[in-house]
Amino acid sequence: MKTEQVLNIFKVFAWIVFIGLCIKTGALMVSFGVSLFVNPAAAADLYMDTDLSAVMAFGKIHYIVMAALMIILSGSKAWLSFWVVKITDRLSLTEPFSESVAGLISGMSIISLQIGLLALATDGYAQWLNDRHVNFTFESSGTDFLFLAGILYIIAIIFRRGIELRRENELTI
Repeated sequence: MKTEQVLNIFKVFAWIVFIGLCIKTGALMVSFGVSLFVNPAAAADLYMDTDLSAVMAFGKIHYIVMAALMIILSGSKAWLSFWVVKITDRLSLTEPFSESVAGLISGMSIISLQIGLLALATDGYAQWLNDRHVNFTFESSGTDFLFLAGILYIIAIIFRRGIELRRENELTI
């Protein structure tokens, strides 16, 4: 299988992930709105067995904060996946070291850092609630996104260096 075919398959997968994360974020927003304004019992099944009914019983403000953090996290992951889609559109196999791709990779590292920090803060808030005997589960991948941010930052530095080397090479010819 040629590299170009693999890139095209990856483009399709990137779009699928982006659309899936957008649907998840939208579903979280709609179910949150329903649980807040229409039927408070909907907090028991916010999205894909996410049960925040204990948080709602503990306090409406805590419920709003926790649900908002989850929605922002999901939306941020969708935003990051959109940047992956943008990279697959801009990446050229004949000239992979371009300013636009390097900028996108740098931006992705910043978004990943923000997601990681937000996930850790959300996890800390969930732990604080659990310490007050509000039993619910929240799984975050904050450290994973912080690690991803570091990897993407290093890749961005390598891309910037590749651009510098290409420019130097063009000047010597």
